[in-house]
Amino acid sequence: MHLAHTTHIDAPVARVWALTLDVESWPDTTSTMTAIERLDDGPLAPGSTARVRQPAQRARVWTVTAVEPEHRFAWATRALGGRLTGTHTLAADDDGTANTLALDTEGRLAGVLGRLLAPVLRRSLAEENAGFKAAAEATPAPAPSA
Repeated sequence: MHLAHTTHIDAPVARVWALTLDVESWPDTTSTMTAIERLDDGPLAPGSTARVRQPAQRARVWTVTAVEPEHRFAWATRALGGRLTGTHTLAADDDGTANTLALDTEGRLAGVLGRLLAPVLRRSLAEENAGFKAAAEATPAPAPSA
């Protein structure tokens, strides 16, 4: 199953990308995450891990699978006998950034669980994207250098 939500953010891609990579601050922008703890040091890269706590769920370790600077970030976890992959894709548009959040499920129960949970997951993606939008648009643009 594939679910996605796209929103326009009135901020440059670089600002949205910085928020995307600052995974530990995500709980400050959305109620769909209560805590994120990096389990390693350094910049996020394939193989980096973080423990993610979400309401009404047990904590899961997510492993970064892709980092394409200022374009795409993806990570995955095992859940309910399958695999969940979360992807953030950014694209410059006329006056800011198109931010797409996606969730893909794979595994023997993915279809059934996807149909049952799709409404909740769609709302979560929309809420997370609204949080990224609010945070990016509230961050002041850097002052031009003299």
